[in-house]
Amino acid sequence: MNALAPNPVPNRSATLDQVLAADTCAGCGGCALLAPRAVRMAMTPPGYLRPVQQAALSPRQERAIRQVCPGRRLALAAGGREEHVLWGPHVALRSGHATDPALRHNGSSGGVLSGLLVHLLQSGAVDVVVQTAASVAEPTGTRGVRSTHRDEVFAAAGSRYAPSAPLLELGRALESGRRIAFVGKPCDVATLRQMARLDPRIDQQVVITLSFFCAGIPSAAGAREVLGKMGVDPSQLAAFRYRGDGWPGFATATLRDGSTARMSYRDSWGGILSRHVQKRCKLCPDGIGSFADLVCADAWHTDAEGYPSFEEGEGTSLVIARTEIGARCLQEAEARGAVRTQPFDIRELEPMQPGQVRKRRFLLARLMAMRALLRWAPRYDGFFLARNARQAGWRQNLRQFSGMLIRELGLKS
Repeated sequence: MNALAPNPVPNRSATLDQVLAADTCAGCGGCALLAPRAVRMAMTPPGYLRPVQQAALSPRQERAIRQVCPGRRLALAAGGREEHVLWGPHVALRSGHATDPALRHNGSSGGVLSGLLVHLLQSGAVDVVVQTAASVAEPTGTRGVRSTHRDEVFAAAGSRYAPSAPLLELGRALESGRRIAFVGKPCDVATLRQMARLDPRIDQQVVITLSFFCAGIPSAAGAREVLGKMGVDPSQLAAFRYRGDGWPGFATATLRDGSTARMSYRDSWGGILSRHVQKRCKLCPDGIGSFADLVCADAWHTDAEGYPSFEEGEGTSLVIARTEIGARCLQEAEARGAVRTQPFDIRELEPMQPGQVRKRRFLLARLMAMRALLRWAPRYDGFFLARNARQAGWRQNLRQFSGMLIRELGLKS
């Protein structure tokens, strides 16, 4: 849906119009951060964050948005680091968990991401963490927050499968002049990296960037469907967790009368939310946080057939340090007792994260389908698209190509 169409704004942004018309907007909010008086982020049907232009952009703002928008282009450079065709640049790979039992239980996996954030704050490495947390006004929604102590990090822990734009909160934090740890989706961090070339404050103040493996952002309609399957009246909802409070944890709705309803991760994400993921996420080259200093993920146990098992257990995080900054942070956090990790063999990652494998191997076929229809598509450099596509084989590539053609022609949703 083109969120700009209803707005009679002179000198409308060609970049925003192009991305919205192609439906490749990630909803990251980078454009609104670059042009706060001209662009705002708004929820548009069926429940995705999209930019709405409310004033003309200056030529400088138009150029800046064009340079940083992840819905247009992403370019990844290894910069001398070891690089894996599937899993990107890396300096160190570990698996483990937070040593704080409450953080480990409350987080989505082993609590390592939360443990690292608490370490950064308590060690004085940063003054504030920019991250996301549950919305107060809309319990299934997400808001950007600035955390300065352990309890705030704890309250924000756990995956939020809903649209978010933490870059907008980063803009406020940059104005304070404080040292920042930024936590965002892979596309948020990618946008931030590209934005750093235009705004020197980012390299000066953002001490470290952290991300996580992301399978895509569902619309708000997905959360409403989960509530409907639970039999929950949204007007009676007091709080909502998508997962966490265990591993993988349950989607849990807490009502105003104190009662709860819950649904398994397999049913909530696998059965409902994953079907509401936005188009840009289906064309994403980087669900694995390649632009971040540190990235965390679920180190799922696998069953006898080699596929992830979602049986409840004590959480374990996969941790990839992608830069020396990330590796140093992880080492210092472990030395101070904030996290406990062990070496991880990258060959074990493929059966743990089959969804990420499929997405990276199928991407080129999907992009080629769009171009075959003369539809505009994002450009991605440095992601080994062809090499990954060859690993998928011609049958899978043909299936993905034809499936994308059918969806683009509107023959299937």
